[in-house]
Amino acid sequence: MSSEIRDIKLAGSGEQKIEWVRRNCDLLRTLEAEFSQTKPFAGKKIALSVHLEAKTAYLCKVLAAGGAEMYVTGSNPLSTQDDVAAALVKAGLEVHAWYGATEEEYNRHIRAVLEAGPNIIIDDGGDLVHMVHTELTHLIPAIIGGCEETTTGIIRLEAMNRAGQLRFPMVRVNNADCKHFFDNRYGTGQSVWDGIMRTTNLIVAGKNVVVAGYGWCGKGVAMRAKGLGAKVIVTEVNPVKAIEAVMDGFEVMPMKEAAKLGDFFVTVTGCDKVIDEEDFAEMKDGAILSNAGHFDCEIDMARLREIAVESKEMRHNIMGYRLPNGRWIFVLGEGRLVNLACGDGHPAEIMDMSFAIQALSAKYLVEHGGELTEKLIDVPRVVDEDVAARKLAFLGKHIDVLTPEQEAYLNKSLV
Repeated sequence: MSSEIRDIKLAGSGEQKIEWVRRNCDLLRTLEAEFSQTKPFAGKKIALSVHLEAKTAYLCKVLAAGGAEMYVTGSNPLSTQDDVAAALVKAGLEVHAWYGATEEEYNRHIRAVLEAGPNIIIDDGGDLVHMVHTELTHLIPAIIGGCEETTTGIIRLEAMNRAGQLRFPMVRVNNADCKHFFDNRYGTGQSVWDGIMRTTNLIVAGKNVVVAGYGWCGKGVAMRAKGLGAKVIVTEVNPVKAIEAVMDGFEVMPMKEAAKLGDFFVTVTGCDKVIDEEDFAEMKDGAILSNAGHFDCEIDMARLREIAVESKEMRHNIMGYRLPNGRWIFVLGEGRLVNLACGDGHPAEIMDMSFAIQALSAKYLVEHGGELTEKLIDVPRVVDEDVAARKLAFLGKHIDVLTPEQEAYLNKSLV
């Protein structure tokens, strides 16, 4: 099957973006050199569905250098960059993706990369895994396993696993320390505000920012908002996380109360209808809503479109909705991931760690897939620590090492 992209003539721009990423991803560059020699994926097909921008493209090239046949699509219709997709096709990879895909086109692209018959799946949000388990089950015997990039995808996998439906091993890449400590906190924190600020061109300092969800991503969004001079309100359903937010210096209250106060809203929960019709009615005129969770359901966009008496595009990636009470509220990036729909996603140095974990987890599956008995597995500790040690070295930092006596002391029995 041939690739399905917008325009191969855009490849030059995409190549520039990928080369810039390559220059700033020391870990992946090292893995590319190693994989070129060892070919850990020789004879293997990898189907990948991750936000298709330059950092993802470089991961694809690293895996291809390791001998993999790559079949690539995006994981969100508004995050695919057409020039990057073209650059991958020019480099010899098969790509099915374009910006602004309809639901039918998006599903067709997901199906196309699966119909190649992959041995490894690399997913972001669980769409590949979902389709192969519901529509293309005949492909499952050839699948060694897969890797899941994000919190939302892991939630879906855990639900499948509890129901006894998951039929091959999946590595919870998001749970690796070198992923969620840095990608979710620092990557999301920076890229969300990059997307919001470049899209709105409005000041954040002095504004009320409502962050829905105080997981690792929510922590990063709140921390960066505070650093920009905002007054931060956190909404939560988990009492432990709510206490943490209080002790980090933030206001905590239900969304129904926060809706009256917020100037900017950022949802980052992985849940459905976090901001609903009742909340819309309470918001200030001019409130700005954005989502940093994987799917476009955290803001109830369907209901907002139904109740709005008028809607119009105010600026690229900003849609305005006039409510029956006469107030306008504005939604960025159609309620999809604001850092990718309205920006370039996480910084390259952050994704260097996350995608190194992805690449090494895929390698682990190839080497050990036949030995795995559990369907959901964590990234091996040795992989996590290897990535951290390499990253420290590239940063020019050194740490202490336990002496044999210290190791003996720490391992000493208490009885």
